[in-house]
Amino acid sequence: MELLTIRWKPLPAWDHTERDCYSEAQTPSRFHSGAQSPRLCYSGAQTSKRCYSGATLLLLVTLLTVCGAASGQLRYSIPEEMRKGSFVGNVALDLGMDTKELSEGGARIVSRGRKQYFVLNINGGHVYINERIDRESICERVDQCLLNVEIFLEKNIKVYTMEVEIRDINDNAPAFIADEISLQVNERTAPGARISLPEAHDADQGHNSLKSYQLSANKHFTLDVQRRADGSQFPELVLEKSLDHEDQNVHHLILTATDGGDPVRSGTAQIHINVLDYNDNAPVFNQSVYRFVVSENVNTGVLVGTVRATDIDQGSNSEITYSFNKIKETALKKFKLNSSTGQIYLTEQLDFEEFEFYEFEIQGSDGILSSRCKVLIDVINVNDNRPDIILSSLLKTISENSPPGTVIALVEVYDRDSGDYGRVTCFLAPHLPFQLQKSIGSYHSLITDSALDREQVQLYNITITVTDGGTPPLSNTKTISLEVIDENDNPPIFPKLSYNAYIMENVPSGASVFGAKAMDLDLDKNAKITYTILDGYIYGGRLSSYISINSESGVIYALQSFDFEKIRDFQVHVKAEDGGSPPLASNVTVIFYIQDQNDNTPEILYPSTPTDGSSGVEMAPRSSEPGYLITKVVAVDADSGHNAWLSYQLLRATDQGLFTVGLYSGEIRTARPIMEKDAIKQFLVVLVKDSGQTPLSSSVTVTIVLADSMPEILHDISDPSAPEAMDSNLTLYLVIAVAVISSLFLFLIILLLAIRLHRWRESQLFDTSGVNFNALPASHFVGIDGVRAFLQTYSHDVFLTGCSEKSQVIFPVLSDTNTPSRNHNNEMQESMLIDDVLSMAKEDQYFNQGVAIAQRLRFRVDIYDLVTSPAFSLLVEHGTAAKTRPTLG
Repeated sequence: MELLTIRWKPLPAWDHTERDCYSEAQTPSRFHSGAQSPRLCYSGAQTSKRCYSGATLLLLVTLLTVCGAASGQLRYSIPEEMRKGSFVGNVALDLGMDTKELSEGGARIVSRGRKQYFVLNINGGHVYINERIDRESICERVDQCLLNVEIFLEKNIKVYTMEVEIRDINDNAPAFIADEISLQVNERTAPGARISLPEAHDADQGHNSLKSYQLSANKHFTLDVQRRADGSQFPELVLEKSLDHEDQNVHHLILTATDGGDPVRSGTAQIHINVLDYNDNAPVFNQSVYRFVVSENVNTGVLVGTVRATDIDQGSNSEITYSFNKIKETALKKFKLNSSTGQIYLTEQLDFEEFEFYEFEIQGSDGILSSRCKVLIDVINVNDNRPDIILSSLLKTISENSPPGTVIALVEVYDRDSGDYGRVTCFLAPHLPFQLQKSIGSYHSLITDSALDREQVQLYNITITVTDGGTPPLSNTKTISLEVIDENDNPPIFPKLSYNAYIMENVPSGASVFGAKAMDLDLDKNAKITYTILDGYIYGGRLSSYISINSESGVIYALQSFDFEKIRDFQVHVKAEDGGSPPLASNVTVIFYIQDQNDNTPEILYPSTPTDGSSGVEMAPRSSEPGYLITKVVAVDADSGHNAWLSYQLLRATDQGLFTVGLYSGEIRTARPIMEKDAIKQFLVVLVKDSGQTPLSSSVTVTIVLADSMPEILHDISDPSAPEAMDSNLTLYLVIAVAVISSLFLFLIILLLAIRLHRWRESQLFDTSGVNFNALPASHFVGIDGVRAFLQTYSHDVFLTGCSEKSQVIFPVLSDTNTPSRNHNNEMQESMLIDDVLSMAKEDQYFNQGVAIAQRLRFRVDIYDLVTSPAFSLLVEHGTAAKTRPTLG
């Protein structure tokens, strides 16, 4: 009895009365369990169907279940030669999976052989026949033929072993080497002599193999079937009755070989026995067994070995002919026998992995008598097969955040050679973050060994090398390209923790003042950086009102100009954020320093310019020695640095050689002794300049009076013989103005004289003695830092006499830095009016009447106003102007 099924699985709601028994030739054996009574159905020999129940069955099922669980395999049993598409088994049911898990897991059958005998329908979980299965070609010399395949789930990286037993069916009839066999028997052969016959061969195994021989009926020969030690049979003819060549020279027999299958198959051979004259010695082989060794990689046509037999007869009776007697078809294809010499040649390439040895018999015959020898040919395994690598569930990409141990591929390595030649070792190239981990059978898992970083390596070329145990070893390689997918694991990074930036004050609005550039080692959107400025304040004002940033480039722009004198520096916190999910960000501090620009002119603190437009007056004793400190120009600059470094120089002076100005101190000193011819009033224009790239400057006019005391000053300015130092340009303007105004007043006076001619004598404005207003206010000299300074007011000298030739108003010369106001012009007009009237009265015989008219015009000249007016200062400077002034004619 042959038990073929080991699967036991309870099925819910199963009809306990049902018997599920299948014929061997139609379907694989299966085992089912009912709700009450377990039943085991199996197919045995000769397609019998039997079902057992009870304690015997329970014990048997328990043993089978334990064996099946221990093996961890799926096992099915099917007959050979099933049609393509025939059902083998339901792996989904037997593995306890649903079909969805199989289909989503990418289940498939993997076979190492050259043919794929089975196919898996992942929708139903059924295994079907994919190619013709011939047990005799797969398992020729094996009693139990097993096909091992793997069911591989790519998604889950799981492997299940499926073992399928191929049961033999009686599909091969016994066959002889030749359909006709010719034998020669000497007529003098004694009864009882045995003559060897060719053996039949049946490729089937077990009970389907060769069982018996039969010989057709005749009166001379009988058939005797002998059995060897290995259980094989061989037929022999036994001579029962003497032969007579003259009576019958040829005997025709039929030898039939039958197997044990159902139905029985048989093969026949025609035996022709030629009766010869007497030959009493049979050939004898030198060895009963010949053993030859041949390497699997030898070329065809090579001599494998030679068998030799001898016959002691003479003549033609000693000529021996060699032939194959018992040989399988596989061996018959590989070897050729020289019938005359007994030499065996290789006709087809050998493969140790297909057959490790060949066994057959050779018969030597002298035409009548014969003998046999056995030939064993051992195939020597050589390392002629390179190991192979099969990749499954291969990943093309992997995230850089994948944890160590992530499976990249399932690697199967094997070598078709045997022994040490088939023992393979696989390894990876060094210095890679991967390793090969032993899995099931010949499978290895290619996994990550450590964390990956795309920023360091974007693409890995993983080379798997496998070598066998041969000498020299053979190897094979396969390279896997694995791309590392970027993840947002790197925040934007600024090259520095903080930056110092410098902005020129008065920078125009919209000008670029700094570029904050961050780098992100990630890719694509993970590296797309957006820049923003964190809100803050600058001296109470919002930061956003001063600067802005380009969100893409990081360029910072000024929204308004800065004033160094108000804002010296401020901080900005720039945030760089990438486009990942979630986004990563980093900040950097930018410290802006406002750089001073030369935008402020020097401010002169001393001598200060009065609000009434007058200039400062300093006094220098005429006895001053060279280097005498007269005064000091004090100035400041609101800028800083070089822009605030001030220098002083004498721009213009009444006498350029009389005074010097300290370049950096601003001190005004005498350059030489003061001489009598030097004008009493000296004008100095001092230029104060900063050191900016484009220097700015201010100037101040300093009036220096050369005198030892105030009375001396008054005496000098009252002397009409004082030298004239009028500015030529200003004098020209004054002469023109006086001429125009005099003409107007002349017309007015003539008109008034015509109207009021009768009142000329009524007015006496001045008597014959001169009236000289030379009174001055109290001392206007104040000590400042050791320098005597004149009071910051203008002085006026007014001289009125009864004689028109001595009556005059002396007008001041204006400074370069001040412009007379409208009141000053009025005062000038008033003074010139008085002068013109008096001049006209001098030439007219009616002088007294002119004076009366002038009195009626009510030109009142206040002495204090004259002293404090700009005209007085000019009178002091130009005391001799009245002497040379033209009069109205």
